[in-house]
Amino acid sequence: MVLRDEIETVLRGWNKYEESRSGPPIIDFDCHPVDEKIDAAGSRLAVLNQLERLLKQAELANDSRLAARIGAHLAYVNALLGKRYSLGDYVFKTQGCRPAGWPEEYVVERGEMARSCLNAMGIDWGADTETQIDQVEGRLDVESASELMRQTVADLDPAVRMMTGTSAPYKLSIITAHEDAYWAYWLDGAGRHIRLRLNLRNARFTKVRAQQFGLHEVLGHGLQSASYAEQCAQREVPWVRLMSVHAQHQVLLEGLAQVLPLFVTPKDEALISRVRLTHYIQLVRAELHIAVNSGTPIQECARHARARVPFWSDETISDALSDRGSNTLLRSYLWSYPAGIDWFVRLADDSDAETIKRVLHAAYRDPLTPDDLTALWPAGPPVGGPGK
Repeated sequence: MVLRDEIETVLRGWNKYEESRSGPPIIDFDCHPVDEKIDAAGSRLAVLNQLERLLKQAELANDSRLAARIGAHLAYVNALLGKRYSLGDYVFKTQGCRPAGWPEEYVVERGEMARSCLNAMGIDWGADTETQIDQVEGRLDVESASELMRQTVADLDPAVRMMTGTSAPYKLSIITAHEDAYWAYWLDGAGRHIRLRLNLRNARFTKVRAQQFGLHEVLGHGLQSASYAEQCAQREVPWVRLMSVHAQHQVLLEGLAQVLPLFVTPKDEALISRVRLTHYIQLVRAELHIAVNSGTPIQECARHARARVPFWSDETISDALSDRGSNTLLRSYLWSYPAGIDWFVRLADDSDAETIKRVLHAAYRDPLTPDDLTALWPAGPPVGGPGK
């Protein structure tokens, strides 16, 4: 595994370099922590040169998996250096799927499903939908939300382990942050240690949202990452043991985390409503992602967003467009959310129990790519949408 180890060395040095510049990390979870001192890369150009050399080695070795992973990092560092890829090329090189999108009628259908779920809970669709949701779900302060997340994790941990076949241990810490970023919750860590950050700038805490993100962040991302770390300790894995949000496994990670309630708590009306609403909103975000990168006028994008989601503020719409249009990392990473949630919703709704078991067990053993997901469920939908 010499080539894999060389890739990891380059990524660790690059991560150290980006941290020194207060940039987004290259490594979001370290499945194989090392004790030795990490030297920062000299520059992004130095990283580019190292990755190009490693790509040639991977191609000579006919190692398509490592070549694709190197390709994701090459695309990202090139983009950081100023190269402007088309959206299709950039997402394919990094996330491993085409940003084809979904037909109008499909998005509308999923919106109707979300509204039906909300209506059943006494929530109207309109400008104050979010306010009504918060009232119905029950607002919480940050301390109560943290406690409920831990309780949710304790209650549902056995069910998730049974469904995924993992026995990996982990240690959880929950801290607060106040960052000008799109995320409300973020999980990272190394080995068995997982850290959940609550962004007080963006997070609105309710009982249902605390349960949702206990599942999403801890039993989704956290337990999954700890399971990968356990695999790395038990066997010589062929994949890079460092998770990066601009790489091909992210569709799996974000997709399954968003959809876990459909598998774990299928009778919980409030949690299922959350998943249906999130699915629809991610499809709308995907529409904006494609539109803003296709030259659609900004005001036209904004009008479309307001028509689709009447409770979005101008600030929310502004952030959605700028994140997907001009942020180098998010232009790639944020596509993993709609691509992933749609595939896993369809897995829950349209496949059989044996297929679900096969996918979930594999998903907590190896960081699967979109191609891996397709191989596990050939009858499933195309990852990233069928196109409009």
